[in-house]
Amino acid sequence: MRIFGGMSLDVVPALASIKFLEDVPRRALRAAGKEARWFSVPAGWPLFRAGEMSDSIFFVLSGSFGAFKAMRDGRSEFMGHIRAGEPVGEMAMFQGGVDIDGDGTPDNVPHSSSVYALRDSEVLEISRQGFQRISSAEPEILNAMIRLILSRLREGNQRNRRTAPKVFTLVGTSPTIDLGLRAESLRGSLEKLGIKTRIVEESEGDEKPSAFFDSLEAENDIVILISTLGDNAWYRLSMRQADRIWVVARADAKPSYPLFPEENSPAQSLKLVDVLLLHHGKDRDACRPADWLRAAGAARVFHWQDVNSEHCDRLARTIAGRSVGVVFSGGGARAYAHIGVVKAMRELGIPIDFAGGASMGAVVAGCVAMGWDDAEIEYRIRKGFVETNPLGDWNIPVVGMVKGHRVDARLKEHFGDAEIGDLELPFFAVSTNLTDGAYRVHRRGLLRGALRATIALPGILPPVIDEGEVLVDGAVLNNFPTDVMREFQRGFVVGCDVARAPEGLDASEFVDPPGFFGWIARHGFSNAPPIAGLLMRSATVSVNPNAGRELVDILVLPQLKNIELRDWKAFDEAVEAGYQAAMIALKESDLKSQCCTLQVV
Repeated sequence: MRIFGGMSLDVVPALASIKFLEDVPRRALRAAGKEARWFSVPAGWPLFRAGEMSDSIFFVLSGSFGAFKAMRDGRSEFMGHIRAGEPVGEMAMFQGGVDIDGDGTPDNVPHSSSVYALRDSEVLEISRQGFQRISSAEPEILNAMIRLILSRLREGNQRNRRTAPKVFTLVGTSPTIDLGLRAESLRGSLEKLGIKTRIVEESEGDEKPSAFFDSLEAENDIVILISTLGDNAWYRLSMRQADRIWVVARADAKPSYPLFPEENSPAQSLKLVDVLLLHHGKDRDACRPADWLRAAGAARVFHWQDVNSEHCDRLARTIAGRSVGVVFSGGGARAYAHIGVVKAMRELGIPIDFAGGASMGAVVAGCVAMGWDDAEIEYRIRKGFVETNPLGDWNIPVVGMVKGHRVDARLKEHFGDAEIGDLELPFFAVSTNLTDGAYRVHRRGLLRGALRATIALPGILPPVIDEGEVLVDGAVLNNFPTDVMREFQRGFVVGCDVARAPEGLDASEFVDPPGFFGWIARHGFSNAPPIAGLLMRSATVSVNPNAGRELVDILVLPQLKNIELRDWKAFDEAVEAGYQAAMIALKESDLKSQCCTLQVV
């Protein structure tokens, strides 16, 4: 839906107000104005959708837009914000305008992503011919546009302040929640990071025009709007102005269904919503965090214990794009090295705000997300994987070489009935869905259920059946899920990759091998038969050792030359290798000062 301006509207002043075009002569702007249209786009409506053809470029005059990319699993990934003064649709326009099909006429190309108005916005559309007139009059315009395109291509999924959310709306679900106190606490933590923050309450922001909010964004790094859930003008306005909505709820209360009175917010309809659960002393939780996630249609849940606490600092880092996420690859026993990475980060005072991984990397990430200290992690992993073989319940295979009962028992013993939403840190694990050939990202539900799925190496452990879908080891499709972490949070990503080309096989083991019972008689139940190595190699042979590495800010590559996937006793050697490699990489990066130290923004 586009609401066009009047036919006699002089668009030259609007063109001249765009920073990109400020040096273009007025005569050229008037000529280009004949090829330009001004219109408004209501919040929540598309400017264009992926696949639509393009022969023009758009400039945002006021308001804000969001760009979205379709993912393989059908989800829409939010790519970033496009704000006043910025162009949009430039890539499709530049790619078009040439004779692609050889029929002698210029062809248009489709947009690669969809762009929606995140609030009521005004836009100028300039045709390809009009833009050519402008660039002919001022050639530097073309150079600047090319630099912008190259910059956006380089950015990809990397951290980018330009596309970051600036307006956060804190929505209180109960009148007993002191939103002002919480907002002030967040501002204090943000200002320690050098982030200029403005808090706006109903008394100041109600019935203000859109220009008021545009000026707030221009003058501040972060704007926090606070409103209590309800059917009133300020609630609706603050929801419509939000780049991201944070639902502030008491853990000792239950959500109502539906939580929101109506869907009047683009951020809400596009699922740019998080839940902040407040915990007061030893008050008993009234429901699971997953209940709040479902009621709010939220993507993430954060826990906030005290007003001024490390939880508040973590939230501030998340708002500022300074959070730190760790992502760990699969690799069997080689994944012990991730424990050394965690130890190094903690010694250096580098916070960990998000954790995720695949296969055994997800198990270590789960330990971190539980909030365990180094000693607890070591104790749990040693007991669960080192002291006795969790894959020792060998079985005449029907769906797996082992029964999986030992693994199930170990996961139950160490992770209990903790749900992912209960964890100290936001967490994800990746499994492979053999039913539809895509990977599954686990962000809610039982933690041990997600871990059981992500370590179910095909042919060795029985698969996990969930809602009729067959789930196996995440390493099969996405062994180093840095792309998932990039989508999960905007901050820094520390990745430890212990994958390599699959280990070689001893050919002699496959020459005239004994039967199953003959092998057991000769080697006992403690040693895996050759088929275990064969299945491990078959499941990971297509793994690209370099996949995903380009998406991390800091890459840790431990030296694990003598440790194979099944060397479950090599705990100390692997942990030390991870620690040493992380210390070198982290000290060279100076990550602590980037994420935690006051900076001039």
